Amino acid sequence: MARAILFDLDRTLVDLQNYTDYAAALDDLRALLDGWAEFTVLDADWDAPTLECMAILVALAGDPRWDAASAAVARHEFAAIPASHAMPGLAEAADLARTTPYAVVTLLPPDVARGALEHHGFPVDVIVGRDPAIRAKPHGDGLVVAAHRIGVPVGECVMIGDSSWDAAAAADAGAGFIGVPATPGAFGPEVEVAGGLVEAVRRILG
Repeated sequence: MARAILFDLDRTLVDLQNYTDYAAALDDLRALLDGWAEFTVLDADWDAPTLECMAILVALAGDPRWDAASAAVARHEFAAIPASHAMPGLAEAADLARTTPYAVVTLLPPDVARGALEHHGFPVDVIVGRDPAIRAKPHGDGLVVAAHRIGVPVGECVMIGDSSWDAAAAADAGAGFIGVPATPGAFGPEVEVAGGLVEAVRRILG
């Protein structure tokens, strides 16, 4: 039985992605990195600039240019917070989740994530976000760190997320997973999906 919930943030709790100018962020990254493009991409149902920005940041882990690259993207993510939208059922999900330990594991920087969640009234103590010392999704390291911080074995956690990167991270970490797809093709038939955020939380809580 699940003892804790690990939430993705973007398009799971708050839609920041669709209000972030990742095309401009990608231009900034390319200028900063002088066209650097040595990375591989796990596909996701994101637009091309978003996917490329995230792939570059994942690939840059351990590179001295990571901090500057993350900051270049974060400027655009911060700017999107006022326009961002809460995902349907966020307030009810927050009320339900208060009965169990939970954390947020996100590709956003922790300060952007906290700003977005506070803007939409979702209280959270533990956020594991973009960090050069923690391998990002689709690796499972962030889930393991989050589970440790809330004091629950990662194998007794279930992640709720909107993308294939979330599902891959949960599998890598040994956590359960329920998808809340933002688009019809987000997941293959092997992934358990819920009709929305509230339904996913209710399933975990039983």
